Amino acid sequence: MSEDQLRTSHRFLDCLYWNLFMAIPFLTACVAISKGSTVWMIVYILTSILVLWVVVFKFFCTHCPHYVQSEDTVKCMFIHWVPKYFQPKPGPYDFVEKAIVALALLIWVVFPFYWLASHPGLLLIYIVSLSVFVATIRRYECARCIHFDCPTNIVPEDARKRFLEANPHQTDGLS
Repeated sequence: MSEDQLRTSHRFLDCLYWNLFMAIPFLTACVAISKGSTVWMIVYILTSILVLWVVVFKFFCTHCPHYVQSEDTVKCMFIHWVPKYFQPKPGPYDFVEKAIVALALLIWVVFPFYWLASHPGLLLIYIVSLSVFVATIRRYECARCIHFDCPTNIVPEDARKRFLEANPHQTDGLS
């Protein structure tokens, strides 16, 4: 892998692709929850917004080079054209930030299990689609992402070195 293979920017189509991919487990959870309660489905949707658009955006995305490098709006694989309403925080995550994001994502993923357990077919779709999403993102994004401080980054060390040597003004892919 060479530095030109690393993902230094994202297009709107990348964002559309990954959000549509993530819609499968999300909508599966919404269907299962709605069969039990419309109110709890609304709570799940609001929890999703809180977790993904506030907690993850604040404690995780603000460290990412795609957030730091963008000017007024974010242009990443999940969020495009959204104003940067949190200050960029380039550099590594501290333990508290990692813990907050991990806990928030765990809550978001586990929240629908009560309702999914009543619908084995939907539970299977949820687990398989979420697993395929994670495996795919790991293979096609984490393996070539310039956010070297990300806990899920798996870019080989030699590719990191080549990238940083070719871009001496950058640290962890940051301008």
